[in-house]
Amino acid sequence: MKIGIVVGSIREGRKGIHVGEWMQEQTKTRDDAEYVLIDLKSFDVPLLTSPVHPMMAKRQYESENVRAWSEAIDACDGFVFVTAEYNHGVPGAFKNAVDSIAPEWVNKPVGFVGYGSVDGSRAIEQWRQILANFSMFDLRAQVGLNGFTDFEADGTVKPNERKNESAQTLLDQLVAEVRLRAK
Repeated sequence: MKIGIVVGSIREGRKGIHVGEWMQEQTKTRDDAEYVLIDLKSFDVPLLTSPVHPMMAKRQYESENVRAWSEAIDACDGFVFVTAEYNHGVPGAFKNAVDSIAPEWVNKPVGFVGYGSVDGSRAIEQWRQILANFSMFDLRAQVGLNGFTDFEADGTVKPNERKNESAQTLLDQLVAEVRLRAK
């Protein structure tokens, strides 16, 4: 079983990479899956302009960068989306990258770690609506990190014990859902 921890912010100085690394650190004592950090920024996914709808493309995408993104996502059985909240919504680059591929997401479970002034909660709610199109199963458990209280000055995560426990609950539910869907 392979779980992708997908960091969706590509901004310079972003906190998202630190959140993704913190989530990966949460997996170090677990032996129930292989956990991989997938940093969207490293793929440089272009804006979706292809005339062929991604669901119809049969994983044959025009862009080499989109093909690399597709392979990384397709290799996973489930996901943790690490999402910022920008202007009460999902990051545009992350939404574009999700839209740029399609069958790679279908029927896979996803959990959310949000961050922002209100713990990324509005972005998480929007992701739940968006990912329903791919018949993805979104977990009830989620982790919210407050941009004012859960980070050090350098952007690294400084969660309290409750946030660490919430991360473990999210991972427990994600692994259970991947196993259930594999049957």
